[in-house]
Parts: sequence; C-alpha cells; structure tokens
Amino acid sequence: MSRAKREERNFATNLSILYAGLAIEERSEKKLAVGIAIHDGTYSIDLCVHYVCLPQDSSKQHQADAVEEFVVSRLEKFRHEHLCKILGAGLSVDLHRHSPRLASRLWQDLDIVPMVFRVGTDLSPETVRSVQSGHEWSIDEQADSVAKKCIMFFGPTQQPRLQLGFKNDVQVDAGGRIKLATLDDYKNSVRETTWRALMKYVENIKGRKLKIVYFSATPQGGGVSLMRHALLRFLHLLELDEVFRITKTNHNILQGVADPSVRATDEQLDKIGDWIKDNAKRYWLSEGGPLLPPSKGGADVIIVDDPQMPEIIPLAKEAALDRPVIFRSHIEVRDDLVQKDCSAAQHVWRSMWKNIKHADVFISHPVHRFVPSDVRSEALGYMPATTDWLDGLNKNMRDWDNDFYLHYFNQECRNHSMPELAYPSRGYIAQIARFDPAKGIPDVIKGFAKLRRDLLKGVPHDETPQLVICGHSSVDDPDGTIIYDQTMDLIHKVYDDLKSDILVVRLGPSDQLLNAVISKAAIVLQLSTREGFEVKVSEALHKVCSLPSSLRKETSI
Repeated sequence: MSRAKREERNFATNLSILYAGLAIEERSEKKLAVGIAIHDGTYSIDLCVHYVCLPQDSSKQHQADAVEEFVVSRLEKFRHEHLCKILGAGLSVDLHRHSPRLASRLWQDLDIVPMVFRVGTDLSPETVRSVQSGHEWSIDEQADSVAKKCIMFFGPTQQPRLQLGFKNDVQVDAGGRIKLATLDDYKNSVRETTWRALMKYVENIKGRKLKIVYFSATPQGGGVSLMRHALLRFLHLLELDEVFRITKTNHNILQGVADPSVRATDEQLDKIGDWIKDNAKRYWLSEGGPLLPPSKGGADVIIVDDPQMPEIIPLAKEAALDRPVIFRSHIEVRDDLVQKDCSAAQHVWRSMWKNIKHADVFISHPVHRFVPSDVRSEALGYMPATTDWLDGLNKNMRDWDNDFYLHYFNQECRNHSMPELAYPSRGYIAQIARFDPAKGIPDVIKGFAKLRRDLLKGVPHDETPQLVICGHSSVDDPDGTIIYDQTMDLIHKVYDDLKSDILVVRLGPSDQLLNAVISKAAIVLQLSTREGFEVKVSEALHKVCSLPSSLRKETSI
C-alpha cells in the first residue's frame, strides 16, 4: 500500500477486512503455546500455533511482556504481508489474564478492537454435550472460537454493534467485553496530582457504595453519548457502579438556531412527557429499576443529560426525596430568548423548567450566559465538556491505519457522488461536526470561497486546498438530512465554481475515520455559532500541537 501511495499519490489500494482469534496454553515452565486464528467473516482462512520459549526462572511480568510483543509483532507482520486490515480480535480469558496489557496494545498500536471471551460459553446443544462428555478445547479450537465470537459483535458498517440491555441499559464496550485501555494507560495520560485527586473521589464513592445512573436520550452518535461511553469505560476499570440509560427540536429553539416559525406545541411537549413517564413506569420504577428508592435497590445519584428528558427529575424526587438529582445542560440556553414574552424559546423553557427546578444541582458549560436567570446561583455548577485521549477519536494511529480510513472515506465520497479527497497530493481544510443549524456550515463554505477566490487567485489548481465537511449523525438528530440538503443547495447555487473541491459527507459511527481526517488536515475549523462543545478543537490540537485551528469567540470554545 505504501508503494501505491508513493506512485499514485492516493489511497488506491483496498485492504481485505479480517478478524483474529488469540489464545494461550502453558506447555511447560519454559514454553507457551500461542494460537492465532484469522477469519474473513465467513471462513477461517489461517490458523497457526506458535511457541514462545522463555528464559529460566522468568517472572510473570516478563512472560506477559514476551507474549504481548510476540502477538503484536506477528499481527503487524501478517497485515503487511497480506495487505489486510484486522478490525477486531477475540482474546481468550486465559490470554487476557496472562498478558493484561495485550488488549490495549492491539488497540493503540494496530487499531484492532480487542474483545475478551470465555471459551465454551454460548454453545450449541451438540457442543454442550461434547464438553460435558469430557472434551478439552485445544489451543487452535480456542483461537478459532474467540475469533468467531468477535465477528458476531460487528455490524454491516464494520463497527462494533451498539448493545442495549435490559431496561434500556447502554452496554458500553459490548457489555465490557471490549478492552481498550488499562488503568495504567489512563494514569499515564494525566499528571500525578490529577490522578491522586481523582483517586480521592473514587475511594469516597467506593467507601459509600454509591450507585450512579446517567439518563440520556442518545445511546450513540452525539457528543453527550461520546462523553458517557468514555466515562463509563473508565469507571468500569475502577469498579464503580454506574449505569448509562437512554430514552431535538427543543434543543434548537433554546439556542435560537431554529427557524423563527418553528414552535413546539403543548401537544408535542405532552407527548414527550407521556413517553418518558411510560418508560419510567415500565423500566425504571419497576423491580430493580434505577428510579426506585436506594433502599429498594435504586440509584443513589441520578444525573439527567440534556433537555430531552427533564420529566425524569420529579419522578426521581417523588420516589426518593433526599436522593441527589443533577441536571447537566450541554447546550447554550439563550436567556434573551427565554425571557422574551410569547417566544418559542420561552414556551419550551417554561415547560422544561417546571421539571428542572426540582434538581439539586444545575451543571452548565463554564460560560455564564449559557445559564438562564431562573437558575439559582447556589444550585449552579460549571463543568466543561470532556474527551478521552485513549479512544478512537484521539489515539495516535500509524500511517497504515490512517491510509485505510482515508481510502474508506473516498469510498464514502463516491457513494455520495462527491469529489474524492486528493490528499496527499493536495492539502485540505476540515470541519468535523454534525449537520446541525448551530455548526456554522454556511460560514465555513463562505470562508473557503474567499480563500480560494481572493487569496489564492492565480495559484495553480493542484496547489490549492480542498474543503472537507463531515461528521457523525446521531439517532435523535432530526436536522441532519435537512441541513445536508441545504448545504448542497448552497454549494450548487452560490459556489458552483468550487463544488469539485468541496466534500460534504455524512459518515457512520466510526471514530477512527474522523480521527484520520483530523490527523491529516492542514487546518481544522470549528465555526459553531452556538453551543459549548469545544472538544473538537482540543482533539485537533492534541493530534498535532502546531495544527492551525479557526474558531468563533461567541461559543464556549
């Protein structure tokens, strides 16, 4: 692939998609058997048992390190020799216990999603009878088994499937089977003083045996769900008991980016409230539900994300008056619109505030004007948005993996009848954001047009940059298609001379794909007109500290 990239200056080489299965077996004090199975999603195409010889009296840590280095190097060599991309790898429980850092190495070094499975579970009746009759799993059978289990967790988009459990629990990282990082990885990502402060709070929560539940309307795709997935992934390693449960027009009205003619009617608002109450009665107030009093197994702390589900707050208080309930506002609520008589924003806010006012704490982004004047100062807290340096959006990837995702990006461009990315022969400017009225997309295109038409006038076309506008969509996003269509109309009507160099693509839920686009961009833009999610700027600066970023001062950025 590197040769094709040099000769053709694009990403013309398509990599085969494969999956791996890894298992271990101790043959003697000096020899370990490591089974590696390779699967193409339909058949097992390669299977080999390797032997790792160990020095006399080697420590457990030395043995773990030896296996870790051997597996990573073998898979790295395999993918280069066979021009393939290994998307996921199943690890047997025994291997994970023997080499606990192997999973995070696969994720960080090779961009392989590691999943840990117990061999012999979820078996067919015939296999159960075979096991009960004394069948022992050989090392090659174990490797093949965990490879097949791994494949089951990937969907048609070649991403791990979103898992929703009983009572609408969001099963973060496939119910804990995916192991992206260790506690040491997190510890090494912050200063020692930060880690000590964190551990003080962790010990306090553990000592009090608190159970904390997060309620959100979006299980995947939006900024809030990204934060919650990352947080619960980390808290799971700390063995804290926290749960993420699920349930937009209101969102846009409060920020002042909805069409002035758009209003939420009382009937619409009542339907949302009735739906939330119905879910609460069926799932969250029934036996074992999180809204029950703590004495009956409910949560000790309730955290409600965003304005979609404020009806949860009085329900939680009715069930347990003394239980702390926190409302986390992730958006800019424009007080000037909220206080304007008969405005759409005032109507929505009053409907929400009658529920939100029962919360013990109102947490906002650290911008004073994001908070309506109704919120009492003694109940107000500030907290910025967060991001995870170890997840798919932020980790550093090797060129092999970046090239794979940029090739996939060009495939998506072709699928959408878009021009293709000409990188690396030409640079590009990127804005990564959902197709939302608050993201300033028209201003992005206007600025790019001014650059190309004025500042770069007369510069050879091959030396000018392209513009990339892309991002995920979320399941509760009613604006995505509308804003996308408006953007395409704008380009064809006003910027027709530049349409061959403007790439507008709605992408699926692939964090690494956005990571690659950000990593190789010459300039990253974040021209949101409203909201407070500044994390895309942090993520861009994190990739390359000198990467130029352009942003607006009006937002919390």
